[in-house]
Amino acid sequence: MRESISVFFPAYNDEHTIGGLVRETLAFLPELTDDYEVIGVNDGSRDGTGAILEQLRSEFPGRFRVVTHQTNRGYGGALQSGFAAARKDLVFYTDGDGQYDPSELRSLLQLMGPLVGCVNGFKLDRSDPWHRIAIGFLYNKFARFIFAIQLRDIDCDFRLIRRSLLEDVALNCTSGTVCVELVKKLELCPYLVEEVGVHHYPRRYGRSQFFRLRSLVTTLFQLLSLYTSLVLLPQVTGRDARSV
Repeated sequence: MRESISVFFPAYNDEHTIGGLVRETLAFLPELTDDYEVIGVNDGSRDGTGAILEQLRSEFPGRFRVVTHQTNRGYGGALQSGFAAARKDLVFYTDGDGQYDPSELRSLLQLMGPLVGCVNGFKLDRSDPWHRIAIGFLYNKFARFIFAIQLRDIDCDFRLIRRSLLEDVALNCTSGTVCVELVKKLELCPYLVEEVGVHHYPRRYGRSQFFRLRSLVTTLFQLLSLYTSLVLLPQVTGRDARSV
């Protein structure tokens, strides 16, 4: 029997892309499972994102739901709300800005075996301006080193996770640091984490929130706090999935 799937999109000022992503996802999900849902997390958007999500809810009753933050809670806050809202066996998320193709969920699902807790995408070729590629490369190398993370691409927000694991993984970060927190805590769980390459496309609208000065300062502060809790004063220990 095929496992049920929750898909959610964290969205902040994504009025130009979120509608197409949701409709495309609802079109291909019946190929993968008989039991599915799609959720849009509106993280305090100031454009027409909220109105588009409400229209989609009317268009796809019973299949599409909306979680709304009246004020922006940050990327970590949006992920926490999406995970909390998900009801199905497997939870997949990717960003609402259209830089990933949600149909590549098929590739992740193929690797989701009984001992696998998460399948993480990695960017085959990053389609961003050179300065974002450089900063992202250094951030990824630095975070993987200090947190001893095995995954090659921490900030590839294209993940399929068992909901049963998410019930035991408490996320605290509200900035983009949440990706480091999530990946590290998943690697500490008693399940395998697999990887598969996915395509990354240029951003056609808007700009990344992560690379703004205020976001970078918040990320640095939360990264240091996370290092203290997970590395200097670890509370959780993991086991090899083969011992399960």
